[in-house]
Amino acid sequence: MRSSLIGKIEKARRYAKEPGRVTLSGLTADFHGENAEHKVNYVDGKWSCTCDFFGQWETCSHVMALQEMFKQELPREALASLPED
Repeated sequence: MRSSLIGKIEKARRYAKEPGRVTLSGLTADFHGENAEHKVNYVDGKWSCTCDFFGQWETCSHVMALQEMFKQELPREALASLPED
């Protein structure tokens, strides 16, 4: 393997251990719920989900799960509907 690629692999591993280096500005996910499949998006500072609950409450378990999963990488405003521990 070329030495320059080896250096990049080592750097990537180091970066991966430092999630604070990354802030997601957008996210698109296919969410496999208990009853159906859903599309969840975070775009331009707004969440959306194809589930019925989101349509009424502008949040849902799918959004909250992704907020929890990526809370270190999402900007603070993207976590508004995430309950505090």
